[in-house]
Amino acid sequence: MPTTPQITDTSPQRDIYSVSRLNQEVRDLLEGGFPLLWVEGEISNLARPASGHMYFTLKDARAQVRCALFRNRARLLSCRPENGLQVLLRARVSLYEGRGDFQLIAEHIEPAGDGALRLAYEELKNRLQQEGLFDAERKQELPLLPRQIGVITSPSGAAIHDVLTVLQRRFAGIPVIIYPVPVQGDNAAASIADMIRRANQRDECDVLLLTRGGGSLEDMMAFNDERVARAIAACKRPLVSAVGHEVDFSIADFVADVRAPTPSAAAELLSPDSREWLQQSRDLQRRLIQAMQQQTDEQAQTLDWLGLRLQQQHPQTRLQQQMQHADQLESRLNLAFRHCLERSQSRLARGQAQLQALNPTARLNSNRQQLGYLQNRLRQAIHKQLDAPRQLLTGLSRTLHSISPLATLERGYSITRSVPSGDILTSVATLKPGDRLNSRLSDGEISSVVENVSKTDKP
Repeated sequence: MPTTPQITDTSPQRDIYSVSRLNQEVRDLLEGGFPLLWVEGEISNLARPASGHMYFTLKDARAQVRCALFRNRARLLSCRPENGLQVLLRARVSLYEGRGDFQLIAEHIEPAGDGALRLAYEELKNRLQQEGLFDAERKQELPLLPRQIGVITSPSGAAIHDVLTVLQRRFAGIPVIIYPVPVQGDNAAASIADMIRRANQRDECDVLLLTRGGGSLEDMMAFNDERVARAIAACKRPLVSAVGHEVDFSIADFVADVRAPTPSAAAELLSPDSREWLQQSRDLQRRLIQAMQQQTDEQAQTLDWLGLRLQQQHPQTRLQQQMQHADQLESRLNLAFRHCLERSQSRLARGQAQLQALNPTARLNSNRQQLGYLQNRLRQAIHKQLDAPRQLLTGLSRTLHSISPLATLERGYSITRSVPSGDILTSVATLKPGDRLNSRLSDGEISSVVENVSKTDKP
C-alpha cells in the first residue's frame, strides 16, 4: 500500500497569547505610557453600587470614555459627582482586563469652573520650578526636638485644633506660638506672606508650620500665590507645609522644606514621641548608673590596692630597711678590708725574711759553674741511655707491627662492631636483619645494614 508522506512543520515557534495575557500586557503598556493627567468632560451614566465605588462615563461632543472612582478616593471629594456635571478629572489611564475596556482610574474630581485657576496654578508651578524653588538642595532639615514651634494658620480653623491635639499627645512640653492669618479670601495671600516674614524676623521658633484644612482649588488659592511661595523660599527657619487633604498639592507644598499630607501628619513630623524619648532617657539613665557604679567599683579596688602598697612600701619602713642593709654592708666591708690587709702584711714579712736570708750574687756564680758541669754529664748520660733503648725499640716495633691488628687489616681483614653498642662481632648468632654495623678497614670505616644472616657450620 502506498504510504502517506509525513509533513513536518518547519515554521518558527509561534508565541500564542491568551486573552487574559493580552489584556494584562495592554494594561501595563497603558499605565506605564501615560502619566497622571487631567481630563475635562461631562459625567453621564453615573452608578453608585453598595461597595462605595463610583462608575461613570466622561464624554464631550465627539467621544466618551469609561471611568472608575474607588471608595478611598471618593471619600476625599469636596464636590458630589452628578450626571450632567462638567468636571475636571485627575486620572490614570488603564484597562479593565475582565472586559478589555479602556478606562480612566479617577484620583480626584473638581468642577470644571476651576479650570482657569488650574491653568494659573500650573503656569506658576512650572515657572517657580524652573527658578529652582523646588530643588531638594535648598531644603532644610527639621530639628530633632524643637524648642518652640510656630504655627501659621487660622486660630479658629480645624487645622490648629488637630495640630495642638497631636502635639499635646506626643510631646506636651514643646511650646507653640500661633501666628494668626486668614487662610482664604482676597487678603489671605498677602497676610500669609507677611506673617512668614515676621516669624522669620522674630526668630523665636526652631521650625514653622504653615497649615489649613481641605477645600476647593479656589479656597486654597492663597497657598498657590507667588508672594507666599517666595516668602517660604526666603525663610531661614525650616518650614513645613500641610495644606488641605492628602490628595491636595499647593505651590506652598512644593517650596516648603517638608510637605505633610495633613495638619495632623505635620504635627507627627514635628514632635517626637514622648514615650519613646522617655524610654530612651530611662535606658540612658540605667546605663549611666551602671557605668558610674562600675567605675566607682574599679576606683575603689584601685584605692584599696594603693592603700595596701602604701602600707607595705611606707617611706619610713623602706628607710629603716635600707639603713639596716647599709649597716650590714659596712660591717662586711670592714671585715673584708682587715682580712685583706692582714694577708698582705703577712706576705710582705715572709718575703723580706727570705730576701735577707739569701745572697743572690755568690749563689749565682756557684750555681752557674755547677750548671755547666751537670749539663755535660747529662748529655753523655742521655746519649748512653738512649742508644740501647732505641735499638730495643726498633726490634720491638718490627715485632709489634707483625702482630698488630692494623697489619692484619692491611692483608684484607676487617673489624666489625655492632651499632650503637660498639661490641666486636665474632659470630652471626647475635645478628638479625635490620641491625646496623660498622666495619674498620685499613684505611677507613664502612657503615652497613644486615639484610640476611646465614650461619655456616664449623668443620
